[in-house]
Amino acid sequence: MFTLFFVEDLPTTVGAHYEFANEDANHAIRVLRMQPGAEFMLSDGEGTWSQVKAIEVSKKSMQVQVLDSGYQEALATTITVVQALPKGDRAKEAIELLTESGVDRIVPWVASRSIGKGTDKFAITAREASKQSRRFRIPEVTEIATTSQICEAIKLSDLAIVFHESATQKLSDQVSSHNVQTLLIIIGPEGGITDEELAAFEAAGAKVALMGRPILRSAHAGIAAVSAVSALLKVW
Repeated sequence: MFTLFFVEDLPTTVGAHYEFANEDANHAIRVLRMQPGAEFMLSDGEGTWSQVKAIEVSKKSMQVQVLDSGYQEALATTITVVQALPKGDRAKEAIELLTESGVDRIVPWVASRSIGKGTDKFAITAREASKQSRRFRIPEVTEIATTSQICEAIKLSDLAIVFHESATQKLSDQVSSHNVQTLLIIIGPEGGITDEELAAFEAAGAKVALMGRPILRSAHAGIAAVSAVSALLKVW
């Protein structure tokens, strides 16, 4: 698999030459030591991609030629994950793992028991994780959402699942249809979702499910949830 970089002005005409000169280009030259003849992928982060070959390499940029180009269609199910903000590096880890799991949208949530605060670099984290996982679509990272805003999102979803350790229903019992175009997954904070928050989510239409016996960290629960639901919905 070719290394992936993102550019704003993606070249798509086969045979065309293009100057690759952003921060990703600097990384390719200085860190990866790419030389003329190296082939890699460029993408606009919205599904369009081009396979290119380095023609000339200078200190901060390189001339490349487009070898092939195409477009990756989005999956039939749009996956949004509401992630209660963990503390410090755990928040970054959560964004990385959710991006690698293939979600379309990440919604940071300030739950009653959240201890994390900042979201300034979340979009950058999602972009870098997209390169690492070689996905042509960078997930959207929204502004911080309130519990009431999450409830409104639940009402607009075909299926909304909130994971809670007190749930009596297994996840496999809560997914009864494969015809889900908009999926919403809610992951609580380390201290857990409060009874009031859980009641609000259920009243809005969310299903409550148990994620196995072990209790996962908030930052790790998202990727486990996305994996399990994607398999049940036959997204994977």
